[in-house]
Amino acid sequence: MAVSAQSSQIPHTQHLPNPQFPKTHKLETLGFSHKLQTHQISFRKTQEMTVCSTSSISTQNPNSDLNELCRHGNLEKALKLLDSMQELQIKVEEDTYIALVRLCEWKRTHEEGARVYSYVSNSTTLLSVKLGNALLSMFVRFGNLVDAWYVFGRMGERDVFSWNVLVGGYAKAGFFDEALNLYHRMLWVGIVPDVYTFPCVLRTCGAVPDLARGREIHVHVIRFGFESDVDVVNALITMYVKCSAVGSARMLFDRMPRRDRISWNAMISGYFENGEFLEGLRLFLMMLESSVYPDLMTMTSLISACELLADCKLGREIHGFVMRTEFAEDVSVCNALIQMYSIIGHFEEAEKVFSRMEYKDVVSWTSMISCYGNNALPGKAVETYRMMEREGIMPDEITIASVLSACACLGHLDMGMKLHELAYRTGFISYVIVANTLIDMYSKCKCVDKALEVFHGIPGKNVISWTSIILGLRINNRCFEALIFFRQMKLSLKPNSVTLVSVLSACARIGALMCGKEIHAHALRTGVAFDGYLPNALLDMYVRCGRMGSAWNQFNYNKKDVAAWNILLTGYAQRGQGRHAVELFDRMVESHADPDEITFISLLCACSRSGMVGEGLEYFRSMKLNYSITPNLKHYACVVDLLGCAGQLDDAHEFIQKMPINPDPAIWGALLNACMIHKQVELGELAAHQILKMDTESVGYYVLICNLYAQCGKWEEVATVRKMMRKRGLTVDPGCSWVEVKGKVHAFLSGDNFHPQIKELNAVMEGFYEKMRSVGFREPESSPTDEVEASKAEIFCGHSERLAVAFGLINTAPGMPIWVTKNLYMCQSCHNTIKFISKVVRREISVRDTEKFHHFKDGSCTCGDEGYWGSSNK
Repeated sequence: MAVSAQSSQIPHTQHLPNPQFPKTHKLETLGFSHKLQTHQISFRKTQEMTVCSTSSISTQNPNSDLNELCRHGNLEKALKLLDSMQELQIKVEEDTYIALVRLCEWKRTHEEGARVYSYVSNSTTLLSVKLGNALLSMFVRFGNLVDAWYVFGRMGERDVFSWNVLVGGYAKAGFFDEALNLYHRMLWVGIVPDVYTFPCVLRTCGAVPDLARGREIHVHVIRFGFESDVDVVNALITMYVKCSAVGSARMLFDRMPRRDRISWNAMISGYFENGEFLEGLRLFLMMLESSVYPDLMTMTSLISACELLADCKLGREIHGFVMRTEFAEDVSVCNALIQMYSIIGHFEEAEKVFSRMEYKDVVSWTSMISCYGNNALPGKAVETYRMMEREGIMPDEITIASVLSACACLGHLDMGMKLHELAYRTGFISYVIVANTLIDMYSKCKCVDKALEVFHGIPGKNVISWTSIILGLRINNRCFEALIFFRQMKLSLKPNSVTLVSVLSACARIGALMCGKEIHAHALRTGVAFDGYLPNALLDMYVRCGRMGSAWNQFNYNKKDVAAWNILLTGYAQRGQGRHAVELFDRMVESHADPDEITFISLLCACSRSGMVGEGLEYFRSMKLNYSITPNLKHYACVVDLLGCAGQLDDAHEFIQKMPINPDPAIWGALLNACMIHKQVELGELAAHQILKMDTESVGYYVLICNLYAQCGKWEEVATVRKMMRKRGLTVDPGCSWVEVKGKVHAFLSGDNFHPQIKELNAVMEGFYEKMRSVGFREPESSPTDEVEASKAEIFCGHSERLAVAFGLINTAPGMPIWVTKNLYMCQSCHNTIKFISKVVRREISVRDTEKFHHFKDGSCTCGDEGYWGSSNK
């Protein structure tokens, strides 16, 4: 069974020479610089010569000079002397080479180490144990397993140290299977393991994890007589807890005749890692009772356990214990405390720990920045990063990712771009966590093309990379592309539940029901259908695609949390079915589900769209009295909409004036919308004036203002507002409609003349226009008095749903219902046209616009001709 973390490119043992291995070997200490006896290796014979002209080389013993330079750490001069000795063909002793190799290893000088190795390679074919081990240690320390392997192959003999170093090198590089195979080959050639072999091999078993192999190594420990060695038993305990065999680890722990602090720490942290927090805490108390004083590892493990338990009381007690010890000022412990308070949600306590630290490292700053981000304080996160910059602390990849997340929440594009430049200069852009956070930041700052650029530059995309770009495309209304990326992702990676939630949101946005059903089936097959928010994402998809029957099935077979009830309430609100929403709310209360703020937003919207003014006001009053929910700005906006849509504009205005909190643009926008419906220009202009004092960037409010003037035929004012929009660089999204036919979603843009079937679609619509004229309907496209309607359609509608309906009629069987989704409001002309079509073709046609569902059947609509702007013309 292959268990490598990486695919090894290093040749294996069968390609080695076949030296004769001695049966007995002297045990040596496992380490990268062990004490070696002095040997000499035979070099090719050199001619004796006088070197009086070379002042840098002693005529007595240049090897002694070179050794002396190595002892003083002067690598540069040592290498120059070595070059001179090679040039003059002076014999270099083995001890001299070993000293040079050790110095290169200690200084981490890769190029110089390779240079010394080249001299050794040119001098001899087979390496002695001493020199070979020194080279092995150096190359393994450098992570150069290829050269380490070749050195291993050129050794005439190998001792246990040789094998230990190479096994450890493979394990450290993530080649776990190769490390374990090397260990077995070591036994096969007759090498007896020592106390340094087993900890390395057992760590490898725990890293895989491979319990079966770990138990096999345990047998070897007993066979070779190391079952009483504390270091070996500690490694066994660690292996068992890493393989989730905590019981076996505890059995070993209890049988130990002598335990050191590492034994206690291994067992305590093992309990915490496997979720057995209480047992870990009990063992910690036993540790104190046994007069074993905790160390830094113990403290950080305890603090991490409190973090995982999210137990604030326990965390404070551990914090108090820490303050009475020598670790109170330790940076690692303080960083762990900041992280613990961050996860628990007590950022004030984290601030106190941070402010009391005399020395703060990059982890301290990053922990505090992350703490603010985790506690929805992105502004403080950015401010802390700026303080860090002023202190001259260089950020790492986690810092950059944390600050980018804060920038994404705040919409700080400029700072995000500066961090992008910093990540590029420092090389941190190569970390996938930084690239993924950049994708999220650019997406939320409406620069999705930059997000795509970052995404395509990631060499090793993971699930989070794909999920981030899919969600980014979705929130920027590029749902088609989101679905395409999802299909590409499935070719190389398995999506997780978060990915599926993002894709389902895209499906819901454009009404891609069949795609949503495919994702539902995929979730059931892969066993993630009940993970996290996915059940509610599926429910939301069915609701927004207009399939309330399927939505109820999903609702009934899953956990009914408050979010699920809210999704159904929102569905009824979008359909203007206030009575159904009220009945559902009553059922929700009877089932002992506690309503939240979103519940009342949906309920008030349902009442507003059904003209249930009295019931809506009663629910608003009951929020505080019966459910202890303080109304926020969104609830006040719903009440304004409730009163305004019912024609009670003065009451709505008075309600705003008496609000206990300052109204925001959304509240004035609700009044403006009501004024537009009821053609109250004066009050509408007042609302518009209040909006533009607070928000000059949101396109939607300009659209409402244009709509108000257009409804009243004030076209000069419309032109003025549109000129203002152009001056500020604001544009209205073009009308786009989607229709799903035979499992494939088709999109139609306003004025699209490039569709392959455009001639057929126009012919179909022209036929319907002719029939409408013949029965006395006003021509939908133009008429002498239709300047208002045509201009409103151009600005706000685009008529894209007509092409989508025509496409559905052409490409589906007679009698089949047609489901269309639109990104803008439906205008009166389109509404009348589709009503007529539904009667002529005897089909049900559903259109979901940006506000609600319109279900057409036999020439009528479920909205009662009040669900589109311009309906006040009736």
